[in-house]
Amino acid sequence: MSRKLTIDPVTRVEGHGKVTIHLDDRNNVIQSRLHIVEFRGFEKFIQGRPYWEAPVLVQRLCGICPVSHHLAAVKALDVIVGVGPDGLTPTGEKMRRLMHYGQIFQSHSLHFFHLASPDLLFGIDAPPAKRNIIEVAREFKELAVQGVMMRKFGQEIIRATAGKKVHGTGAIPGGINKNLSIEERDYFLKGEDPLNIDKMIEWSVAAIELFKDYHRKHRDMVDNFAAFPSNHLSLVRKDGALDLYHGVLRAIDHKGNKILHDVDYQNYLDYIGEEVKNWSYMKFPFLKNIGREEGWYRVGPLARLNTCDFIPSPLAQKAFEEFRAYTNGKPNNMSLHMHWARLIEVLHAAEVMKELLNDPDLQRDDLIAEGERCEEGVGVIEAPRGTLFHHYKVNKEDLITMCNLIVSTTNNNEPMNKAVREVADQMISGQKAIKEGMLNAVEVAIRAYDPCLSCATHAMGQMPLEVSLYDAEGELLDIKTK
Repeated sequence: MSRKLTIDPVTRVEGHGKVTIHLDDRNNVIQSRLHIVEFRGFEKFIQGRPYWEAPVLVQRLCGICPVSHHLAAVKALDVIVGVGPDGLTPTGEKMRRLMHYGQIFQSHSLHFFHLASPDLLFGIDAPPAKRNIIEVAREFKELAVQGVMMRKFGQEIIRATAGKKVHGTGAIPGGINKNLSIEERDYFLKGEDPLNIDKMIEWSVAAIELFKDYHRKHRDMVDNFAAFPSNHLSLVRKDGALDLYHGVLRAIDHKGNKILHDVDYQNYLDYIGEEVKNWSYMKFPFLKNIGREEGWYRVGPLARLNTCDFIPSPLAQKAFEEFRAYTNGKPNNMSLHMHWARLIEVLHAAEVMKELLNDPDLQRDDLIAEGERCEEGVGVIEAPRGTLFHHYKVNKEDLITMCNLIVSTTNNNEPMNKAVREVADQMISGQKAIKEGMLNAVEVAIRAYDPCLSCATHAMGQMPLEVSLYDAEGELLDIKTK
C-alpha cells in the first residue's frame, strides 16, 4: 500500500508549485515530482498585438526578472526590424548591457540573501518560523542590510536605464530610448556610502567569502546534496568568455565534452526540442541530438561557469579560477554549488557595471539603428536563472502571429525533478518518521535553482476546463469538463 507526501506550496520561490512524493509500505520513495500548478498563456494572447508592444507586454510574466523578458523580446525584434543582434549602436548596446547586469546583480542578491541564506545560516532543520529574512535581519543585521542595499543598487540601475524599476520601457526595437546622464552616472560612481559601485564590489567579494566559509564548515553536506551528473547549456561569447547579454549557444556533458558547438541561437529549433508531460504545466526541453531521455540539461549560474572558458573581469576571474580548481577543471555537478557560482556572477556584474558606468558612450545620443524589415526573429539572453529564449513571427501588418518562449526555469525542469528525487531518496527513504526538516531539504534542492515558476508555465495541446459544483455543506454535486 503506497503513501503520498505533499509539499504545497513550495516556499521561498517565485510562483506556485508543489511536490508529491510517493512511498511504498517500507517508506521507500517510489516516485517524486515537482508539479507546476498555475498556467499563464502569454505565448497565445500576445498573438495579434503589434510587435513593438512585445517587450513591454511579456515582462508582465514576472515582477522579479522583467528586465530579462524585456531584453530577450527586444533582441528578437532587433532581428525583425533588420538590425540583428550585432547591429546596435554602441550606446544602445551598452545601455542595454548596463540594464541587464543591474538585473543580474539585484536578482542574485535577492535570491541569496532573502531566499537561500535562512537555510544556510539557521540550518535546514531549523523551525519554519526561523527560516526567513526577518530572522536573518534580527540575528545578522549587517548581512541583511547588505542584501537589501545590493538589491536596491541593482534596482536603481534598472530605473536609470529602463525608466522604471519594474516593467520599464527603456529597450525598443533597434536600440534604446534614453542615454545615461552625467548626474545619473555620478550617482552610481560617487554616491553616498553605501550606494556606490565600489561598495557593491566590496560586498560582492564578502558574499563569496561567506559562502566559502559555510562550505568549509559543511563540506560533506554541500558537496553531496543533490549532486548528480548532467549536461549544461548557456550562451558564451565567441571567444568562450562568460557573457550574460549575447553570444553563441554551447553545451557540454557531465565530463566536459562539448555536445553543442557554439551555434547561432537563431537556429535554436534545430537543436532544442520540448517535451510535454501530463502532470505539469511546465515543458521539458532537451537536446535533439542526444534525445529526450538523456538530452536534458541545466542552465543558470552553475551551467554558465561550467560552459565558459573564462570571466572577462579580474576579481570574478580570480574567483572563477578557484571555483574551477575545486573540481580540477571538470564540470561541477553539485547543486548547492549553484550559490557559489551565483555569487561569482554577482561580483562579475558589479565589475561590468563599473566598467560601463565609466564608458563615455553612455552619454551619446545615437540610440537607435535601422535596417531592412523581416518577419521572424529569435532573442536569447542569460537571465539570472539561465538561458531564456524568445521567438516571434509577425505578418505584413506588423502583428505577432507566433510566440514561443523557453524560459530559464523551464530549461531546468528536469534537473529540478532530478534534484527532488535525489534528496527524497537521501533524506526520506526508509525513515520511520517524516520530519519537517526532511521536507524542507527537498525545497532547498529546488531553491538552489532560484526557480521562477510563473515565468515557466506554458503548455502545448489541449487544456481542459473543469468546473466543480459543491453544496453548502461542501459535498461535491457535479463535475463538468470541457
